Amino acid sequence: MTVAKNRAVASRRTFLRGAGVAMLLPWLESIPVWGAQAPPGGAKTFPKRLAIVFMANGINPNNWWARGSGASMELGPSLEPLLPFRERLNFVGGLFNEAATNVGIHPGQTGNLLSGARLTKGPEIRGGISFDQLLASHLGESSVQPSLVLGCEQPMTGYHETNFSMAYGSHISWASATSPVPMEVYPSLAFDSLFENRGAQRNRSILDRVMGQASDLRRRASVPDQVKLDEYLTSVREVERRIDKVRQSTDRPSEPTGQGQTVPTMKRPDNGLPEDIREHMRLMADIVALAFQTNKTSVATLLLCRDISGMFYPFLPVTESHHALSHNDTSKEFTLVNQYYTGQLAYLAQRLQSMREGDGTVLDHSCLLFMSNMWSGSKHDSTRAPLLTIGNLGGTLASGRVLNYYEQPADKRRLCSLYLTLMDRMGVELPSFGDAKERLAGI
Repeated sequence: MTVAKNRAVASRRTFLRGAGVAMLLPWLESIPVWGAQAPPGGAKTFPKRLAIVFMANGINPNNWWARGSGASMELGPSLEPLLPFRERLNFVGGLFNEAATNVGIHPGQTGNLLSGARLTKGPEIRGGISFDQLLASHLGESSVQPSLVLGCEQPMTGYHETNFSMAYGSHISWASATSPVPMEVYPSLAFDSLFENRGAQRNRSILDRVMGQASDLRRRASVPDQVKLDEYLTSVREVERRIDKVRQSTDRPSEPTGQGQTVPTMKRPDNGLPEDIREHMRLMADIVALAFQTNKTSVATLLLCRDISGMFYPFLPVTESHHALSHNDTSKEFTLVNQYYTGQLAYLAQRLQSMREGDGTVLDHSCLLFMSNMWSGSKHDSTRAPLLTIGNLGGTLASGRVLNYYEQPADKRRLCSLYLTLMDRMGVELPSFGDAKERLAGI
């Protein structure tokens, strides 16, 4: 989107402004915060949002399953944190990315997860635009920011033994065939970007700088909207408080992003990284939720860990790193890691569920797509992809279902067919994408 178009979108919105900050507002019934309002007697049409949440290195194949439907759906041990969302959940089995098969392990199975493109080995990086970025390019005019790309682990450099660039294993969002989208790994910078928080006062409270306008707006709002506004400001205050705690701790060297390597000589960045990966991931989920609630963006990608992840989990009864544990993927320990990650998805779903929007919630108008780049880490098996969705995408996506495509022919179970279908539901219809020309049946 051009700068001029961004300004045009922004001009149709209501901000709370302060010194060096502009805070977008959630939709309010009594205040025209998003420009286009419902016609007299008509229903407000809310934007649809898509968030892709990624966990690398596969799952425990024995414990990743679902049976039944709706509120009575049974979930395997790895999915237990998602039990409260069974009626909003689709367990999708058997889809695959053909370009990630028979190419060697790890980077060649990851960098094309969202594009379905063949990857080039050696010094030339070449794949394809990912569907989240293609979607963002079409929807950009309806949002201030076309997309939000966040990560909780720093990208790797160099080359894998398969001669694929490590960039493929570190990024799933690609702006073009040769350019991965830079991930924001610092929660404080991601938070600042939501509110255009810049300049010398960046470390001052955002809410303190806009509270005068917030009080004036509250007086003009209806009683239900006053409650909604208070809930929103309280949520921002809580995230801001946690961000500030991270900023204040940046003078101590630690184990950045839980990667298990102490770097005593490393200069800590001004913005800081949480020392506890649990806080890091939840802050990033909170930022995605706030971005969706305010319609800052309609497309987000959250890379919880990259391929060949070096993360350790000292809060779990496991002793090895994520990647090492994935080589024993049927173990109880790896199930605990899977549960931890599906718990992060459940946290984001709950945050969106708690955000009221019209007669429903932000989750009603969203789709969370949870994925991994392989089925089995011990076998590096990419013949099927672990995948599930939560949310109803504005009523366009039925849920509470178990959908199994594994016995279907290859051309009926392509990941890119799912992407075409989701783009259709988001209002972007294309004749083909990646290796697919047909929509996914039954979704």
